[in-house]
Amino acid sequence: MDFDCLDIESIVGFDWDEGNIYKNEKKHGIKWQVIEEVFFNEPLLLLEDVKHSSNECRCFALGKTDEDLKLFVVFTKRENMLRVISARLMNKKERGYYENYKKNS
Repeated sequence: MDFDCLDIESIVGFDWDEGNIYKNEKKHGIKWQVIEEVFFNEPLLLLEDVKHSSNECRCFALGKTDEDLKLFVVFTKRENMLRVISARLMNKKERGYYENYKKNS
């Protein structure tokens, strides 16, 4: 398992491309600025997305925004930047997993 994309301590910013920056707002009503909040709030659960990591390391984050929205965020790490691929509200199963993680951390 490649843990490189899980190590976000060296991240200095976000890499949003023109075609992707507004996609999550159009599709799920979540602005890019709100998505970024997830990575600064605790608890933050990071897991590698092994199924979709064929060309590059992909990970997903379960976390919350400043307004306590629980988000599921798929991302990759390119050098010292995070590149968000997609974000949406957590589903029921993910919320349960996140709440359990929160209790035990």
